[in-house]
Amino acid sequence: MRKPIIAGNWKLHKTIAEATQFVEEFKPLVADAQGVEIVLCPVFTALFSTSQAIGDAPIGVGAQDIYWKSNGAYTGEVSGPLLLDAGAKYVLLGHSERRGRFGVPEPDLEGAAGGVFGDSDQSVNKKLFAALENGLVPIVCIGETLTERQNGHTDAVVANQVTMALENVSAEQMATVVFAYEPVWAIGTGETCDAIEANRVCGVVRATVEAKFRGEIAQKTRVQYGGSVKPDNAKELLSMEHIDGALVGGASLKADSFAAVVNAAN
Repeated sequence: MRKPIIAGNWKLHKTIAEATQFVEEFKPLVADAQGVEIVLCPVFTALFSTSQAIGDAPIGVGAQDIYWKSNGAYTGEVSGPLLLDAGAKYVLLGHSERRGRFGVPEPDLEGAAGGVFGDSDQSVNKKLFAALENGLVPIVCIGETLTERQNGHTDAVVANQVTMALENVSAEQMATVVFAYEPVWAIGTGETCDAIEANRVCGVVRATVEAKFRGEIAQKTRVQYGGSVKPDNAKELLSMEHIDGALVGGASLKADSFAAVVNAAN
């Protein structure tokens, strides 16, 4: 039995004070969700304060990115040891926005300006090893764009992203790896991949893991769905065979709506 994991990705939202207030409101709302692994992913500046506000409550803190070097002349980057020091236990890797793949058009990021969001399959693989070496639980994000889906390339794109992320990863290292299938066209758009199709593609993720490792590892690997997950669709999505949780964006910014998603998995 795979324990459901519900992670809230706050993206570029919430000050330290706002993050702390959220946690105080959120904790009593999920006090009975003992069967769910809960993760909050604030901005870097609020990692420590969020961790402090959580205290001994069964809620984990995750970072939104990591750099694969522990230290050095890498201006603007944050390493595994620094994330651990701030209280992080999880880290998102290769989110589509970090790859420069946006569900909603971003005109001011066209051309060279978009290079700030430059994650590739190769960098995601390096970041995966950095997470594992520092004892952080990696949540590896994968998913296709609308054009890739319309051209019938969904399965190939997703399988390739999984395969590239896991290059040189051993069977033993797979114990903590989590995948999050997020169709890019459903992120921030209000569009949601229907539960049956989301389950099918999460099954593609599992089958790709199984092709690399033995079946037991694939069956233990957790696969989240993300992309406009809300309280009114969470129950159906989370009831699917291959969906083991959710990576939640907008609905994770309010304590009551995120708690509703968490409790739908309990």
